Amino acid sequence: MFLTQNIGSFAGPKTAAMKISLSEDRHLISRELIHTITGNSVELQSAEDLDQLIDQIGDAQYVLLGEASHGTHEYYTWRSKISKKLIAEKGFSFIAVEGDWPDCYRVNRYVKNYPDSGKSAFEVMHAFNRWPTWMWANWEVVALAEWMKKHNENLPRGQKAGFYGLDVYSLWESMEAILKYLGKVDPQALEIAKKAFQCFEPYSAEEGQAYARATMMVPFSCEREVIDLLKEIRTRISHYNTDHEAVFSAGQNAVIAVNAEKYYRTMVKGGPESWNIRDRHMMDTLNRLMKFHGSHAKGIIWEHNTHIGDARATDMTADGMVNVGQLVREQHGDNNAFAVGFGSYKGTVIAGNNWGADMRILPLPEAAQGSWEYLLHLCGAKDRIVFMNDSMKKRFGSKMIKHRAVGVVYHPEYEHRNYVPSLMPLRYDAFVYLDETKALHPLHVAKDVHQIPETYPFGV
Repeated sequence: MFLTQNIGSFAGPKTAAMKISLSEDRHLISRELIHTITGNSVELQSAEDLDQLIDQIGDAQYVLLGEASHGTHEYYTWRSKISKKLIAEKGFSFIAVEGDWPDCYRVNRYVKNYPDSGKSAFEVMHAFNRWPTWMWANWEVVALAEWMKKHNENLPRGQKAGFYGLDVYSLWESMEAILKYLGKVDPQALEIAKKAFQCFEPYSAEEGQAYARATMMVPFSCEREVIDLLKEIRTRISHYNTDHEAVFSAGQNAVIAVNAEKYYRTMVKGGPESWNIRDRHMMDTLNRLMKFHGSHAKGIIWEHNTHIGDARATDMTADGMVNVGQLVREQHGDNNAFAVGFGSYKGTVIAGNNWGADMRILPLPEAAQGSWEYLLHLCGAKDRIVFMNDSMKKRFGSKMIKHRAVGVVYHPEYEHRNYVPSLMPLRYDAFVYLDETKALHPLHVAKDVHQIPETYPFGV
C-alpha cells in the first residue's frame, strides 16, 4: 500500500510530495494503522449510532455533510438521518444543498406548508428538469421533504426548518422568477428586468454556454444590465409588501443573475476562477441565509466532498482553488464549522457517460489500492464513523492519501482518475465510511433505472 507524505506547508504543491512505502502485510497494517482508525471510530448500523457524531458537532453553527458521488443512495439517507437529528434535537434552521435556488425554493415553500406550494414532495421535485435531474429529483429527497413538512406543521413561522439551493447555475430560471415576481409587485422594476433578460435572450437555448462563447468572440457581455437590475431590486425591495421569504427570494435571484453571468463568462476561459466564483457564490448565499434566519441560525450544508472538505488539505490549493469548506472555516472559525466527509469501497452509482447523457446505473469498482477507502475496507469491511481527533491528526495529518471523488459524469473504466490527494484529518472533522453502497432512486425514469423502490421511504 502507498501513502503520500506531504513535505512542507499545509497541502503544498504536488511537486513537494514524496512517496513512502508501507508493507502490505495485513498484520503490520492492522498493528500500525488500522488500530488507530478503529480506536477512533464507531460502527454505523442504525440512527442511534449517530449520537456520538451529534455530540462531537456540539455547538457548531455550520454542519457540512459531503458525498463522494451525486448518485449514491446511502449518502442521501445517512445525511437525511443526521439532518433530522440536527433539526429535531439541536434546532437547525435549514438545509442548503448543491442545487439551484428557484427549484429548491419551491421545495422550501412546500416543507414550510405555504399555501399553494404543491400537493406532494413528489410533485414539487418531479419538476426539477435541469440535468443531472437525479441529484434532487429522487425518492430519497422526497422522503426527507415529507418528513420536514410534517416536522414543520405545527411550528411558528420562525422555527420552521427550510430547504434552499446554494448554486449559481440557474441564470435563466432566476431571471424568469424575477420577471414573474416583479410583474406582481413592481411594474417599474419589471421594465429593467425585461431589459436585462432581453440581453441574454439570444443565448437561452444552451443555458449559459452559448452566451459564454459569444463573450469570447466579441467584446460584449450583459454584466451592466444584471448589475443595474440587482441595484434596482435592492433599492426597492423594502417596499414590497409580500411574504418575507418571497422578498428574500427575489433578492437572491437577482444576486444569482449577477454571479451566473460572471460564472459563464469566466468558464470558457479555463483555469480555477470559474470554480472559485461558484464556491464563493455558494458561501455568500449561505451567509445571506444565516443572516435571514437571525442571530441564532444554524445551517446544514449538503454538497460534494470536493466542496465541503477543506480545500487547503488537498492539492486543490496548489491550483489556486478555494471551496465552501475552507471559506466557512476562514470566515466563521474552525470551532464553528463541522465537516463530515462520505465515501464507500464499492457498489453501484447513478451517473452519465457525458454531460447531458441518459442517467445509468454504473458499477463503482473496488477502491484503488492505497486509497483512504481501501484502508478503511481493511478495518473489517464494516460501516463506521471515523472521528478526526488529535490521535488521527498525529497518525495521518502529514500524509497525502488518495480519496475517491465521483462526479455526475463517470467512467468506471477510468477509475484511477477519480481520486483527490488529501490530508484526511485536516480535510474533515469526521468521515462516514460505507463499505458497499448502491445507486439512488431517481424520480425521472431512464434506461436501467427503476422508478419506485420497494423500500420507499427508506426509513429516513
